[in-house]
Amino acid sequence: MTTRDDTFPVQVGALQLGGGAPVRVQAMTNTDSADTTATAAQIQALAEAGAELARITVNTPAAAMAVPEIVARVRDAGCDAPIIGDFHYNGHILLRDYPQCAAALDKYRINPGNVGKGAVRDKRFAAICAIARDNDKAVRIGVNAGSLDSELVETRLAENANAPSPTPAETVLNACMIYSALHAVEQAVSLGVSENRIVLSCKTSRPNDLVALYRELAGRTRQPLHLGLTEAGMGMKGLVWSAAAMSILLEAGIGDTIRVSLTPEPGGNRCEEVYAAQEVLQALELRQFTPEVVSCPGCGRTASDAFQRLASETKQHIRARLPQWREQYEGVETLKVAVMGCVVNGPGESKAANIGISLPGNNEKPRCPVYADGVKIATLHGVEHAVKKAFLELIESYIATRYQKKQA
Repeated sequence: MTTRDDTFPVQVGALQLGGGAPVRVQAMTNTDSADTTATAAQIQALAEAGAELARITVNTPAAAMAVPEIVARVRDAGCDAPIIGDFHYNGHILLRDYPQCAAALDKYRINPGNVGKGAVRDKRFAAICAIARDNDKAVRIGVNAGSLDSELVETRLAENANAPSPTPAETVLNACMIYSALHAVEQAVSLGVSENRIVLSCKTSRPNDLVALYRELAGRTRQPLHLGLTEAGMGMKGLVWSAAAMSILLEAGIGDTIRVSLTPEPGGNRCEEVYAAQEVLQALELRQFTPEVVSCPGCGRTASDAFQRLASETKQHIRARLPQWREQYEGVETLKVAVMGCVVNGPGESKAANIGISLPGNNEKPRCPVYADGVKIATLHGVEHAVKKAFLELIESYIATRYQKKQA
């Protein structure tokens, strides 16, 4: 599996999108962008979690004024992830009135459906394109099903209603999205924005429609494509629907950046959308971000939930230690760990992993064999806490001895 290498390579900060580059992970903050401290901190957190691009809302004069300081704080902290400004309705005003905001951002996101109507729309869109051109900034032209140009939709729906054989309304709306995206690209290029400065998206919340839209876009444009459901939803639904849609496209080599737009739980961790995007790419073997923890689902054979707790705590330990491991060891992201709950698949999966443990199930002897590269290296006994401590120490020892240390 490879991504399309016939797309224009678009440079955003130090990062290349398209042109055969790896599929990039994007995330978006949900802080008030006028709050420089909170927004800069969340960008850094997203980047530390693995986000390679971070998008922020720029919707008010206060937010636009805050952008230069946000960018400065993030860069001073050593984070070089490109920062994207998300503009709707008043982007032409904010970018014009706050030139330092326009200069500080690495990319602008423009929604053609939210810049006005008719001649006013064209004038405002042209103003944003001129600022992008003059500042040599990349732009993402992002069409959303929920915010299409109302005049375009009404005209196309009326034409369809009067046709001898009308098509479903969803088909008409999808055609409007494709037209809006491609027409906006043509406009931007005619206004002086280089083709290799434009990224394109055409997002909906329906997986089947998303697949159809991007298959058509991939055949009609050479712009790098940003994938994602507009609103994926919460929890399991958001994860499954996003993976179902994007995996089909990514498997076909379609998509250059992705975002899993999860609705977080109240007070939830915004970084979950980053981890989800990484898991999609890692499952398809397109990228390798983090060690893999394989664990069994449990059944009537598993004597307790000890293996569940150990699997969870092992994953948490790996996530906490990974930033340091990455600095010290080459290729540590490829580590595969198994935490199994009984003798049926436990020893086999543990032997197949780089390092794995098989906990005892019902009526099994109270011992926990540990395997490294297919060879038993220890048998752990005792209380749950002692087993966890010993297993995590064995993981640390395995990494220190099996992965090459980076040069200082």
